[in-house]
Parts: sequence; structure tokens; C-alpha cells
Amino acid sequence: MKRRLFLKNAMSGSVFATVVGSGLLTPSVVFANSTSFKAKSDVASVTVANAGQGSFKFKAPKIAENGAVVPMTVDASKMKEVTNISFYIKNNPTPLVASFNLSGAQGYVSTRVKMDKTSTVVALVTADGITTSKTQEVKVTIGGCGG
Repeated sequence: MKRRLFLKNAMSGSVFATVVGSGLLTPSVVFANSTSFKAKSDVASVTVANAGQGSFKFKAPKIAENGAVVPMTVDASKMKEVTNISFYIKNNPTPLVASFNLSGAQGYVSTRVKMDKTSTVVALVTADGITTSKTQEVKVTIGGCGG
């Protein structure tokens, strides 16, 4: 039994080292953007133009009855060369709740996230090297992150 555990740990450790060494897993790139963006206050589900880059729609509920499952959608399918879509929740213990790298894919993401309490949600779309943001205030009536 100990032999199997040793082999399992050795294999998963070598796979992790290979992924980190190849540059596929780089958390410093994700956190580099978290301190440098400035969000503008916009109303949800309204199209925002970005100087010829296209537009995207951000949809989130104004009131979430359960903070454990809060649906969010970003539709950036009209934008060219979308490389990343991320969601930040200001008052969560970990503000970056989701980040999707979309090389060669259509810019549409729909997900559910956990929210600790009422907070501002920021949706970031990176297209053609330019990051555009939209914000929405989401009121949580029952917390999902730890209580």
C-alpha cells in the first residue's frame, strides 16, 4: 500500500514540476493585473464600447438570494482576439474568483461563483492586448463563503 502511495505522489509531483517549468502555470501573470486595473462604475447588461475594439455585455443579478451560487455571464463574442475573461469580487477573501484563458475561442463565458457578502463585481475582458472592465453591485442575502 505504501508503494502505491509513493508512486502516485512521485508521478503527480513530476507532472506538476513539468507544467510549472514549461510556463503553463504562471500565477504571477494573473496577479499582475489585479493591482493595476481601475474599474468604472457601469450598469449591468448594458453594452460598453471600447474605442474601436468592440463591446461586451456583463450580466449579473442585482440581488443574489444565495451567495453560494451567483450566476454571471460575459458575452464578448463581438470583440476580436479575446484572450482572457476574469471576474473579481472586491469583498471576497480571494478577490479573483474566475479567470478564463481563451486563445482561439469565442469570447463567451457563463459561470457561477461564490460570494461572501454584498460586493462590487468586476468583469475584465482582455482583447487584442487591451483590458476593458465593467462593474456591477450584487447584494447577497445569504453568504456562501464560510457563512
